[in-house]
Amino acid sequence: MSQQGQLVGVDQQRYKQRLNRVLLGALVPIFVLLSWQILGHLGVISSLLFPTPLRIINAGIQLIQTGELYDNIRVSVVRALSGFLLGGSLGLAFGILVGLFRRTEKALDPTVQMLRMVPHLAIAPLFILWFGIGETAKVLLIAKGAFFPLYINAFLGIRGVDNKLFDVTRVLGFSKWKQIIRLTIPGALPHILLGVRISLGVSWLGLVVAELMGSTAGIGYMMSDARQFSKTPVVFVGILIFAVFGIVADSAVRLLERKWLSWQDSYKGQ
Repeated sequence: MSQQGQLVGVDQQRYKQRLNRVLLGALVPIFVLLSWQILGHLGVISSLLFPTPLRIINAGIQLIQTGELYDNIRVSVVRALSGFLLGGSLGLAFGILVGLFRRTEKALDPTVQMLRMVPHLAIAPLFILWFGIGETAKVLLIAKGAFFPLYINAFLGIRGVDNKLFDVTRVLGFSKWKQIIRLTIPGALPHILLGVRISLGVSWLGLVVAELMGSTAGIGYMMSDARQFSKTPVVFVGILIFAVFGIVADSAVRLLERKWLSWQDSYKGQ
């Protein structure tokens, strides 16, 4: 067989593997949705508490037609990304500092760990008192949640780098800066990307709490407003949006993992 034919065979095999993975992952959601629709149509489950998937789809179409859905999504995405970028970048920077220097760890880590244990709902009233009910309080609340996963994973990633490699860089005459760029950051990258994935998820969770703090726009506000008027399908539309945006963000980071960590020879399951 020619080399071109072998490449085509490999591509077909990869396509089949991806298709099988997608179909396998879709089995449970399809089964749940079909069962849900049938039971709702037969009146076995309450249409008020659990509107059928078709009613939820119709509610989503109406929100799209009125433009309400787009406006709320835009506001929520800006809030979530702003909070993630602020908290994540600070978490990464502090995690690197604490991971590199023991004195910094002793000075900062106890305070950071104490703040990490404070729940979002406990600190939200303070943020309202300090910053009001504007965008600042919401972004800072999201940033608080995004900070800690990247901080912890950056710290663990740096401390997990093989110490023998640092001895090699000293022998080669690497400067401290070159050592960080060429060894420390690449060695800690798997943990850092894991921290990014977790931080993105926490940012979406923090967004829900933030948008309950006197918001007038956003997916969380839309869901809260719908709940007050018993518009349960709209609430499910909001839940679905959070789920879709969450999986898209997570898939984007996993794509970066496959690209940047292709050198890893790790176990991928059977």
